Amino acid sequence: MEKTFEKSSKLHTSPNCDFTLKFRDGVGRLGRYTTLQLEFSAAVKTSAEQKELIFKLEHDLSTIQAMSSLSRPDAEGADLSSMDQIPEPIKEATALFTGMGMLSQAELPQGQMDSLLSIISSQRERFRARNQELESENRSLQQTLQALQSELDSLRADNIKLYEKIKFLQSYPTRSGGSDDTVMRYSSQYEERLDPFASFSKKERQRRYLSLSPWDKATLSLGRVILSNKIARTIAFFYTLFLHCLVFLVLYKTAWSESIGRDCTAYCAKKYSDHLHRFHENGDNGDIWQ
Repeated sequence: MEKTFEKSSKLHTSPNCDFTLKFRDGVGRLGRYTTLQLEFSAAVKTSAEQKELIFKLEHDLSTIQAMSSLSRPDAEGADLSSMDQIPEPIKEATALFTGMGMLSQAELPQGQMDSLLSIISSQRERFRARNQELESENRSLQQTLQALQSELDSLRADNIKLYEKIKFLQSYPTRSGGSDDTVMRYSSQYEERLDPFASFSKKERQRRYLSLSPWDKATLSLGRVILSNKIARTIAFFYTLFLHCLVFLVLYKTAWSESIGRDCTAYCAKKYSDHLHRFHENGDNGDIWQ
């Protein structure tokens, strides 16, 4: 009797602790998955900002190269007639480089222009290298995210199986009451999977859908799309209203045309009758055909 009790107690303690440890390990992996998702979002945001900065630097560099190819004036002291054509980014970059707010031909020699171009080029190369690093990090995070997603799906299935085993262990009479939050998390999923009515209803709906004709399937799919989307419902409503208005206008125009035709026929017959009574009252109707 004591040996039977010891076996029962070992069956209820050791496997249950193992299941609880596996549950907690799954919860820890879920937390790691959430952290990697946040890091992935931050990396994507940083990559977008770096791409925008690189595009701006390349645009400024192309503007500087275009301005460096402009023709210089005849004399160094001559007035620059094309000062208004210099864009603001070039003025600001030159002002920061020379330490003054106004741009003149004497303050921007060719050596300073070359040094400014080299500085911007090196900065562009640094940003490009950083962008490549962020893109590689983004790809690695995507691969890690996919791996964690598959691992999460497998862990969810394993947790449901573990809950089934715990349910089996709890069915013994010597097992005391009480449950853990981690255990109760998958109880609803386990009960839904064991519900025969839900599975039968799902299979019955699938069977009825497969037995429909192709046009019935198309009508059902179109109705689901229209009912599930607000924009589709709005478009369908105004399209139906437009069709009704078009039919009413066509019917009204047809009825109006027929009414005008009848009125014209009656008017012409009346005029012809009046003409006959006025000019051919003495039986001279036969003269009309002569």
